[in-house]
Amino acid sequence: MESISRRHFGKLAAASAASAVAAVALAGCTSPKTQPAASSTQPAAQPAAAPAGVPVAAKVADAKRVVGTVTTTVNLSSYPAGQAARVWLPIARDFDYQAIDTIQFSAPSAKVAEVNQDAEGNKMLYVEWAADADPASRTVEMSFHANRVERQRPNIVDDGKALPSSLDAFLTGSKLVPINDQVVEAAKEIVGDRQSGLEKAYAIYQWIIENMNRDEGVEGCGQGDVCALLSTKSGKCTDINSVFVGLCRAVGVPAREQFGVRMNADKITGNQHCWCEFYVSGTGWVSADAADVLKAVLKGGWTKDAPETKEKADFFWGSLDAQRVQLSFGRDVTLAPAHTGEPLNYFGYPYGEVDGSALDYYDPENFSYAMTFKADEA
Repeated sequence: MESISRRHFGKLAAASAASAVAAVALAGCTSPKTQPAASSTQPAAQPAAAPAGVPVAAKVADAKRVVGTVTTTVNLSSYPAGQAARVWLPIARDFDYQAIDTIQFSAPSAKVAEVNQDAEGNKMLYVEWAADADPASRTVEMSFHANRVERQRPNIVDDGKALPSSLDAFLTGSKLVPINDQVVEAAKEIVGDRQSGLEKAYAIYQWIIENMNRDEGVEGCGQGDVCALLSTKSGKCTDINSVFVGLCRAVGVPAREQFGVRMNADKITGNQHCWCEFYVSGTGWVSADAADVLKAVLKGGWTKDAPETKEKADFFWGSLDAQRVQLSFGRDVTLAPAHTGEPLNYFGYPYGEVDGSALDYYDPENFSYAMTFKADEA
């Protein structure tokens, strides 16, 4: 078992909120044209000290922590002999609110087994088997130790200063999150005459909770196709939080998705999750997870105006539970080394190819792979 160990304790911080925005009828996106959002170098409007109706007060409580080992195993022995095989497994890295160490992997018969990073800094284990490898030997196990702390809402302050050009990448569209005419028009209708980035982000968050719904029939975490979602208004976590990201970017608020897996059970295959962040000058990156609000609404059988819904909406505006670990961020991902075909929509699942053809990562049983979590003993 090869091992890479390092210890780093990430910084702690926080976020949360709730308010109301009138429902808006939005047309689906039809224009393929992607436009840049408002430049992050333009002077921002001067904010009010505390935007009316926007929760900005810090959540102060004992932060919960989840600590343990995430393991991914892959077995490609069922695929015919005489075919080359490759897999890429996402590995968590140190980030805000999580510290990662003891990365280990074992792939005894592989031609190549190495830890790489893509252009965005996403870490992955790359394993390759030659065409003459015994199919029964095409197995790999990879694990990492995660220390994740609950993210609590900070005291959110929007100082109104111009955003640095380093944030421009988080105002730009991607293949399924375009910043085109329809997305811009929808976002403007939602935010109305609100001026500060904080107020705009909160209006979008509230609109999503009030107007979108979780759809259990969607495969995996969903595709996050914002143009289609503005019409259907239903989906899973990548769908719902991609709408937040796209609408924020369309009105000049930097935003980004984060992809990971929940550490909430022994067997966590299929527990992938997507959440997001938006940037506030004077505070930094603030979390938001409207998808988990809408999941709770569906599971609990609550109405949108129920006290339980409002409580969840307040929590996930700036706060995140500790039962998750981030694996990657970014859309239109090119793996390292490059995989065959188009860039990946996102990299939250194991990815594999046999004889140059991609395997279905939404079908772990036939792929086949499994993910587990073992909490540290107290």
